[in-house]
Amino acid sequence: MLKRYEPGPEQLLLLQGKDSFLIVGRAGSTFCLCIETFSEEFCQGVAEDDLVAVSAPEGGSKEAAIMLLELVRKHRLPLMVLPRDHPGSKRLSYVVSVGPEIRLSCTIQRGTHPEQHVLCASDEFSGMVVRSASGGIELEGAPAGIRVTCIEKD
Repeated sequence: MLKRYEPGPEQLLLLQGKDSFLIVGRAGSTFCLCIETFSEEFCQGVAEDDLVAVSAPEGGSKEAAIMLLELVRKHRLPLMVLPRDHPGSKRLSYVVSVGPEIRLSCTIQRGTHPEQHVLCASDEFSGMVVRSASGGIELEGAPAGIRVTCIEKD
């Protein structure tokens, strides 16, 4: 089932499950996102309508997740990608993805995927797709048990 939401320019979409959450906002401008791996740096173009999503697979501070989202979309913080099986991956409370369409998965290791179309999430969000749609945000496959609200970023 496809659901569409239209948060205002100063709003973010908050998706809350029982134990985890996801915060999504539009990029708001065109910029170059640098993605850093242990062996290379590559840059991805971000369009104004692309999405910035922060996943908190085990819950946590919504304020911290919003700050991370803003660091990426307003301050152009580069994304860091860890190699597979890096011990620090287990300590990542929040993970970020940027693009026009983001697929949520509970089967990937946090912080190890430079591909921005996939984002680590809890099993309650796994399989859901978040996509940009003409100034709005569409959710495909959103589970019935999650709450979706528009929140002010401040």
